Amino acid sequence: MTRAKHKLTEVTVVGEDDTGLIANVTTLLFERGVNIEDLDQAVREGVFRMTMHVDTDGMVCTEEKLREDLNDLGDELGVDIQVRFPADRETQSIAVLVTKESHCLEALFEAWANGDLGADIGVVIGNHSDLQPLAAKYDVPFHDIGDEKGNPDEEQLLDLLSEYDADLVVLARYMRILSPDVVFRYESRIINVHPSLLPAFPGASAYMQAIEEGVRIAGVTAHYVTTDLDQGPIITQRSFNVPDDAAEEDLQRIGQPLEADALLEAIDLHLNDAVSVHRGRTRLRDDLDTDEVQLGAPDALDEENPDRPIDGLGEIVADRDGDSESETEAD
Repeated sequence: MTRAKHKLTEVTVVGEDDTGLIANVTTLLFERGVNIEDLDQAVREGVFRMTMHVDTDGMVCTEEKLREDLNDLGDELGVDIQVRFPADRETQSIAVLVTKESHCLEALFEAWANGDLGADIGVVIGNHSDLQPLAAKYDVPFHDIGDEKGNPDEEQLLDLLSEYDADLVVLARYMRILSPDVVFRYESRIINVHPSLLPAFPGASAYMQAIEEGVRIAGVTAHYVTTDLDQGPIITQRSFNVPDDAAEEDLQRIGQPLEADALLEAIDLHLNDAVSVHRGRTRLRDDLDTDEVQLGAPDALDEENPDRPIDGLGEIVADRDGDSESETEAD
């Protein structure tokens, strides 16, 4: 039986697509007694990514030696190879990416200060400097990687994520699209919050899109980031009624606290290894107490929903006819 991924070592290879990459890496692992349990690969915009979950319990070298050998192989092949052993994840560090909106970052800091976050916020990285004072209030390093128009320097971003050894990258209303070069290096380790019930209304101005489409129920979504915009596996969602004649500011006022709530729930599930992804859909770990988790609407909503009628009219008619015949015979 395949071991749970959180007990396996993760090997990630990212770089320019070329022949022989997979063979070279898997051969090195085989020669060192490392068993590959799972392998996934993708290419996007010329960038190759391979993620492997491997069992290193029986390997014939030390962790340091394996990491060194893979780094040397990466230099030889012109790719970046990262290794994360299970012990590397015992103390988790979060890198938060922001733009100008403060509500999600504020919620993260408050949870951290109260001991409810389950990890340390190691750095805040912005494409504008607006939220630097908030980071300074909590004595967390802040780095502005944006130019005068807010365009981020992704090479600097990758250097910072490596420098602060980020286990999880949180997009706390970071209003830029990450390139495959970033996403592939942190596969299933980037969580974003989006102000709509995805897959509805992806992209910019989601609240305004909801108003323009006349929806009666809107919401927010926390999800893993993939190379497809706002289409990553959904972790948590929250919903709310759209008031009559609501303006975009009204939906922001209602939705922003829910954005923070859904994001915190998603982070907690990820840090506790309570959620997994299979074929683009998340599922909770089997032994998790689901009463303590709110992935979507509150359970009270289910109690308010009617439970009939449903498909099966033929059976209902047959039962009714049967009752009628019994009454006739009785008469």
